[in-house]
Amino acid sequence: MDEKDKKELEVTGGEAGAAEEETQTPDGQAEPADVAADEPKEAEYDPADDADFIAEADEDSTPVMVSQYGEPEAAAVQTSKSGSKVWPIVSLILAVLLIVVLIKPPFASTKAEAVATVNGVEITKDRLYDELAASGGEQALTNLINQELVNQEAAKKNITVTDADIDAEIESYKTQFGSEDALNQALVQYGMSLDDLRKQVVMELKMTKLLEPQIKVTDDQIKETFETYKESFNTPEQVRASVILVATEQEAKDIVKQLNEGADFAELAKSQSLDTATKEQGGDTNFFARGEKEEAVETAAFKLAKGEVSEPVKTTEGYQVIKVTDKKEAHTATLEEKKEEIRKGLVSQQVSSLSGTWLEDVRGKAKITNTLTDAAAAE
Repeated sequence: MDEKDKKELEVTGGEAGAAEEETQTPDGQAEPADVAADEPKEAEYDPADDADFIAEADEDSTPVMVSQYGEPEAAAVQTSKSGSKVWPIVSLILAVLLIVVLIKPPFASTKAEAVATVNGVEITKDRLYDELAASGGEQALTNLINQELVNQEAAKKNITVTDADIDAEIESYKTQFGSEDALNQALVQYGMSLDDLRKQVVMELKMTKLLEPQIKVTDDQIKETFETYKESFNTPEQVRASVILVATEQEAKDIVKQLNEGADFAELAKSQSLDTATKEQGGDTNFFARGEKEEAVETAAFKLAKGEVSEPVKTTEGYQVIKVTDKKEAHTATLEEKKEEIRKGLVSQQVSSLSGTWLEDVRGKAKITNTLTDAAAAE
C-alpha cells in the first residue's frame, strides 16, 4: 500500500475499496487492477503504519460521513482539539462501498404520477427517474447490486443482524461524534435520516461478520495501538452546561434576575434564547472540554460549580447566561478499559482493507445483468 492509499484509508475509513482502478482485458471487459487471488488473504495491520500520516494531520479529529450520493466528506463536528496523535475514528467504514442511494427503480403505475408542474406542464416520476438514471444511475445501480451481493452472501452463511446489534453500533457513532445531537446534525447535513443510517449499519455489520473470520488482531497489536495513541484515549476535564443567548447585556441581566426569582432555566432558554442549536433542548450544550468553546464561555463555565449560574458573559454573538449542570473529572485511560474499543477499530480497518477485493471476487462469481452498463457497452 503506497502512501496515498494509506491516507485515503485513514481519512475515509475505506473509500479506496469502492473505487478501484480499472484496466481492460483483451475481450474489452473492465478488470480491477492488481486483482488478488480467488481467496482474499488474511490482512495484517500494523498500527505503526498510521503514525506518519496522523502526525501530519489537522489537530481536529473529525468523523467521516457520506452524503446520499456517496461522496465522502468530513462532517463539521469536532471531537478532539489536542495536538497529540489521534486514534483514527473508523466511522461508516463501508458506506462509500455499500451506500444505499436514495434512488428508486422505475415507478409502476397505470398513469405516470407528476412530481412537479411548470405552468401547467407536468414533470412525471418516470421523467425524474430517467434524469436520475442518466446523471448518476449507473453508480447507484452498482451500489444496489453490491448491497444485494452482501445480503446473499450473508444469507448463505446464516449471518443475521439484530436490532440490538444496530443499536449498539449507533451508540458507538454517537460516542464518536461526541453526542446524539452532533450525529443528528451531521446526518441532516448530508441529507440522511437515522433510518438511512440504520440501513447502512446493517450492511456494515454484515460485511464485518462475513470478513471477520479471516481477520486476526493480536494482543500485541492492541497494546502497540494503545501506546501510539495513548493521550487521545484519555478523557480531559469536562463540564456540561445550559446556555441562554440574548442580544444585550441588559437582557442577560433580566434573565439572571428571573432565574434568581425561581424561573425555570430550560423554559427561559426555549422562549428567549437566540442560540438555535441549543434552545429546543432547554439550552443544553452537552459535555465539552477546554478548547471546544469560545474562550469567554469556557472560562466562565469551568469556574462554576455544578448547579451555579453565571453573570452575563460577553461573547462574539451577544451575551450568554450559563448554568453548569454536570462535571466530569479528567481520566487517564488504561489498556484494559480501551482494549475492546481498539480491537473493534483494528478489525474495522482490516475489513475496510479487505472489502474491495472480497466484493470483486463475489461479483466475479455472480450472474449479474445491468441494463445501464450493458446498454452503454452495446453502443
